Amino acid sequence: MSKKKNGSSINKILTQMVLDIFEQNGNTPLNYKQVSAKLNLNDPDDRDIIHGILRDETKKRTLKEISHGKYQLLELKTFIEGRVDMTADGSAFIVTDDEFENDIFVAPRKLRTALNGDRVKVYVYAKSKGKNKEGEVIEILQRAKMEFTGIVKLSDRFALFIPDDRKMLHDIFIPMNELNGAKNGIKAIAEITDWPADAKNPVGRIKHVLGAQGENDTEMNAILAEYGFPLEFPAEVERESEEISDIISKEEISRRRDFRNVTTFTIDPFDAKDFDDALSFRVLENGNYEVGVHIADVAHYIQPDSALDKEAFDRGTSVYLVDRVIPMLPERLSNGLCSLRPKEDKLCFAAVFELDENAYVINEWFGKTVIHSDRRFTYEEVQSVIESGHGDFEGEILKLNELAYKLRDRKFKHGAISFETTEVKFKLDETGKPTGVYVKERKDAHKLIEDFMLLANRKVAEHVSKMGKGKHKYTFVYRVHDTPKPDALAGFAQFAARFGYKINTKSDKETARSLNYLMEDVEGKKEQNVLTQLAIRSMAKAIYTTKSSSHYGLAFDHYTHFTSPIRRYPDVMVHRLLFHYLNGGNSANAEHYEKLCQHSSQMEKKAADAERASVKYKQAEYLRDQIGNIFAGVISGVTEWGMYVEIIENKCEGMIRLRDISDDFYTLDEKNYAIIGQRKKKVYQLGDEVKIKVKNVDLTKKQIDFSLVQD
Repeated sequence: MSKKKNGSSINKILTQMVLDIFEQNGNTPLNYKQVSAKLNLNDPDDRDIIHGILRDETKKRTLKEISHGKYQLLELKTFIEGRVDMTADGSAFIVTDDEFENDIFVAPRKLRTALNGDRVKVYVYAKSKGKNKEGEVIEILQRAKMEFTGIVKLSDRFALFIPDDRKMLHDIFIPMNELNGAKNGIKAIAEITDWPADAKNPVGRIKHVLGAQGENDTEMNAILAEYGFPLEFPAEVERESEEISDIISKEEISRRRDFRNVTTFTIDPFDAKDFDDALSFRVLENGNYEVGVHIADVAHYIQPDSALDKEAFDRGTSVYLVDRVIPMLPERLSNGLCSLRPKEDKLCFAAVFELDENAYVINEWFGKTVIHSDRRFTYEEVQSVIESGHGDFEGEILKLNELAYKLRDRKFKHGAISFETTEVKFKLDETGKPTGVYVKERKDAHKLIEDFMLLANRKVAEHVSKMGKGKHKYTFVYRVHDTPKPDALAGFAQFAARFGYKINTKSDKETARSLNYLMEDVEGKKEQNVLTQLAIRSMAKAIYTTKSSSHYGLAFDHYTHFTSPIRRYPDVMVHRLLFHYLNGGNSANAEHYEKLCQHSSQMEKKAADAERASVKYKQAEYLRDQIGNIFAGVISGVTEWGMYVEIIENKCEGMIRLRDISDDFYTLDEKNYAIIGQRKKKVYQLGDEVKIKVKNVDLTKKQIDFSLVQD
């Protein structure tokens, strides 16, 4: 490096250090001697250099000179870190970690190459217009993602890749030798490999060709890729799973409590293949009931830090799309070794309870078991036994249902909230095309299993929470649900009042009680889905954390996820920690497990987003053949550009754009969840019933447009 370049570089560093001194001292006016002293520069020549920097920066209007040779930053800058939330016009808001009351606005030209979701470092300017402070990105700390799904567009000399992600506003330039066999118009996955400083567009390569647009497999795989879920398991992971022995040794059985002669069965959806929980039941000599919640012992088969373990952690969860399950574990484990299939010996980790006639827990035991399931039930089969009183294991099922009712009733009396959301299911033909839509019903059979799983999860969490006190509490993975924010709850209560429902927010228990009354009252009514969704939105989101806290929605002081290790990585962590502690192990590293918890929460959200995207795609695909048809719907959302309407008959949701309503000029009344005509004062409010016509369907964007049918 030349002396000139080296000197220039040193001068830039020194200049930045000088400006940082003003920043760190709250922009207190300083002269060159004071700045030099803070930099520990006492040599006269060094002081002269600092004096020169102050004068130069004044000419550049970075500093201003005030009285007595003192200087001050012309515009105070603050460094913050946050996540980029891109807008449609190319600008962005930086969502910070609560350092600023409002998000930081960044204009398009000041974003550098930051993309949606990236973690960035930002300069924040003191002088800003409006309620949001303004800033500029100075460093990209962590990319949210480098891979995108989209369409390949070919020309004679180069190719462009058009991303599906509406918040990815830059097309990706693909060199012709990086096409990986992709043809014009094909759907693919592209990876950004470079972004030259002077280039408008990033450079990338085609990593994987998905197939033709509109084909079911292509679109479902595109959704998985868009949310960061791999389409297949690495060869090393598959090989590792195949090498695991399926023989259960006598030594292993001897280390476990043997339940193979106790009545045991599984209850799952009719199309399930991964049976990760089973119930055992017997009447004890004292007249009480022993109920065992036996969970697949996944941690027995997956060793920490193995390729299998790392892959399961990266995925975090199984993903349930409309037409397929993308498992967290390879099929040999998820549907084979770990699945509690009937008439086979299986290894489990169990929570076994002695319950009295009123479903109070008299004794509890946690440990490893071996079971032999007597029967595999579907929910429908168990529901038939409950309703008719006849069928296989009728005595066991009816008593379990009776105990579950008592557990459930007590849970609600203690302040748990019952959110019965409607789950949309599709009837698909052999190509995956939807031919019908229906709403899945939750009956007593579902609730029976749910209540015993809740009991196991709660009791495991309580057991570990009692180990040690204060600073000596044992590190554990909890499932935490915070209390709702008062303003969000007040807003929901105000809206519910418009339908005649009263929400008492004086205490958590009163809130829960009135929300449950509301959920009962709205069942079957047109406003049920709207009010349920709004109520859920007013709640905090449940997360995984090592910080022991209550679960507001369930009204449990301690709660965890223990019952689904085949499909959730946090349950694997819980099994490992519980087994470690039951065997006298010391408390695990809290900081390490907190990072694992944060990743698990993030992957849970991504999986939920992918599942919603697959539902939206199938809704759009279903309504594509219904263009021009008229339906009754309920207004399910309002924005400044339109209102969302959910069709009552099939729960498909689309938008009526305000510009398409021709009888008036409508604007959003955000406070009252309504849009209002400015001349005629006609009001369309959340929950109102309207008639709509299916106007347009865009499968690529998963968008459905409706037009309003006015009387």
